[in-house]
Amino acid sequence: MTLSDLAADAIAALTDTRWSVTDAPAHVPARPGLYAIFGDERAHRELGLLEDAGARSAPDLPLYVGKAEASFVERDLKDHFAAVPGSTARTGGSTVRRSFAALLRGRLDLHGVPRNREIPGYFSMYSLAGDGDAQLTTWMHARLSLAVWAAPVQMSVKLVDVETQLIQHFTPVINIDRNPRKLARLGVARKAMSAEAKAWRPAQAAREAERGQ
Repeated sequence: MTLSDLAADAIAALTDTRWSVTDAPAHVPARPGLYAIFGDERAHRELGLLEDAGARSAPDLPLYVGKAEASFVERDLKDHFAAVPGSTARTGGSTVRRSFAALLRGRLDLHGVPRNREIPGYFSMYSLAGDGDAQLTTWMHARLSLAVWAAPVQMSVKLVDVETQLIQHFTPVINIDRNPRKLARLGVARKAMSAEAKAWRPAQAAREAERGQ
């Protein structure tokens, strides 16, 4: 199949059946491929997208399109959503979670901290203070749904090239890279949380513990 054929097939799959985050483990295969994250109307409202003139936002459009090089289960259900029993999603290791956290910072009272507080650095890959990760996960479970396209076995086209085609087709507001209509406000919000993580000091650890960490 050509790149155009694969992209068309993926678009059809990602706009067909989708599952709530909590139901997805029963349906999503442990396969590589592409996934799309959708939000309900309340999610769009709480993310501030309904009032954002620059956002192409509606519940039937994906908020984010990404790729799982090895397995949807490992990358999406565990890393992003903590939807598999025993898994714990960490915002510091998920650009998707960092973007949602940045847009929900005020609503959920989220605060950026270094991903590794023993050796602070890489502040753009911020984690969340206190019980922020748990709050974000709860919000994602309640407000988001997931659709997947499993890549054909021995696909000759690079998965990243199909992903790029879909990002350019949907222009999802949470995607930053390769998005011709990326949400400028998202970049500003992420920088604010990065700055907060950079300003974090060890003395804050006690206050974080009081917040539930």
